[in-house]
Amino acid sequence: MLLQNFTEHIKQFKMSRFRPRRQNNGYFQVPSDDSGFSDAQFDTPPPKIPWKAITLATFLFVVGTILLLVGSLIVTGHIDTKYSDRLWPMIVLGGIMFLPGIYHIRIAYYAYKEYPGYSFADIPEFD
Repeated sequence: MLLQNFTEHIKQFKMSRFRPRRQNNGYFQVPSDDSGFSDAQFDTPPPKIPWKAITLATFLFVVGTILLLVGSLIVTGHIDTKYSDRLWPMIVLGGIMFLPGIYHIRIAYYAYKEYPGYSFADIPEFD
């Protein structure tokens, strides 16, 4: 009697993953003699390239380089000294923009060339 109640309860208890219409939704059944692991679960997906972050890094690099160049031209006297009040803000802002830009461009370049230890996952992604 207890066994019969248990089997009726199991028949009423239907989980969505046991329905036959959902078996072929990109999943496959693991053989019962296996340890529960398959080779497919250890494959890494192909890296997604964060284009927005690379574009921002390129922008920071280019603008930072321009600001550093103009600031150093003011220091050396190639640009008129009447603009000397803009010297330190240009150099500081150029340095602040140049450093993260070149850092992320370097990571993107090494990840593209597939150097060991570098990956596109190291670059923060914007959603």
